[in-house]
Amino acid sequence: MDTTLFIVSLVVITALVFDFTNGFHDSANAMATSVATGALKPKVAVLIAAVLNVAGAFLSTEVAKTISGGIVDDAKVTPLMVFAGLVGAIVWNLLTWLLGMPSSSSHALFGGLIGAVLIGAGASGVHFGTVISKILLPAVVAPVVAGIAAALATFLAYKIAAQRADKRAEAGFRHGQTVSASLVALAHGTSDGQKTMGVITLVLITAGYQASGSGPQFWVILTAGLAIGLGTYSGGWRIMRTMGKGIVDIQSPQGFAAETSSAAAILASSHLGFGLSTTQVTSGSIIGTGIGRKLAEVRWTVARKMAYAWLLTLPAAALVGAAAAFVADKGTWGLIVVVLALAAAIFTIWKFSRRNPVDASNVNDHHEVSVNASDTARTPASV
Repeated sequence: MDTTLFIVSLVVITALVFDFTNGFHDSANAMATSVATGALKPKVAVLIAAVLNVAGAFLSTEVAKTISGGIVDDAKVTPLMVFAGLVGAIVWNLLTWLLGMPSSSSHALFGGLIGAVLIGAGASGVHFGTVISKILLPAVVAPVVAGIAAALATFLAYKIAAQRADKRAEAGFRHGQTVSASLVALAHGTSDGQKTMGVITLVLITAGYQASGSGPQFWVILTAGLAIGLGTYSGGWRIMRTMGKGIVDIQSPQGFAAETSSAAAILASSHLGFGLSTTQVTSGSIIGTGIGRKLAEVRWTVARKMAYAWLLTLPAAALVGAAAAFVADKGTWGLIVVVLALAAAIFTIWKFSRRNPVDASNVNDHHEVSVNASDTARTPASV
């Protein structure tokens, strides 16, 4: 096996590992609210999400094209840079998962790639205009829009429920959540499933195995879809607990409103090729439901911690990606050091996670976050 083929194979495997972490890191995006309200049992929820993530991966390739030829110059990128970027994304994904903190797997990937390319090719290797227009601006606008939409939808949902003061209204929203949560899972596949496709396509182009400007091949779509689906099925229970119980005490009408708003925003952004963070959209929607429900409680301490994680994600992953690129570029020994360091980081984080395991049996337990009276606000009666 020649050196180029070996490195490309290593990058493809690492990309699929990232895709797996993306799946369990973001499974909460689709199913946290349905699990929290009891609309779906935890294991049934992640099974549905996994199947629809795979299906969604086949619906569109616009986001994949944004990554493979949009944010970086594929003529200046090498497979080693892509590998280093993936290392940065995986490490950040696992750290935030360990802390149960919903952060953006997408921004971790973008940050890792940008950091690695800056070290390997310089500033000319990054298309900063695309980064701003298709990554940073959507990161600011999308959660706000989704939150406003979810707040309005929640307000209307409770108005409808008030007109039917019986348990049938609650049951109707709970059944509706099975559909709306499924839509989010499908939308997640069309968005996040494509990001690994874009990375693999990028490395195939840079290695000369695929023409510049072309989209992902069928085997790339299939393997990326399966990897994110398997990751989703594994649960990601730590983040699901935070999303479902840590921000707002969610009831069925709120869950339905949050999921519907999130699905609409994610599907629209995927169609336009935006590298949107599904985590930020769904988190914004959940906060919006707290604002839209009369006398609901929003735990602003948790929300602030999430905002800090969002701000740190891209630069933190970029730093790790840059460091990995610097070491890997030193030759074979440097590549081996990076691979061993990644394996050690994965093992260490996994060992720490075993000290306080979270799984399907305790995902709905009270979220262990210190909340003072000043940190929990009663929201207005209307929007």
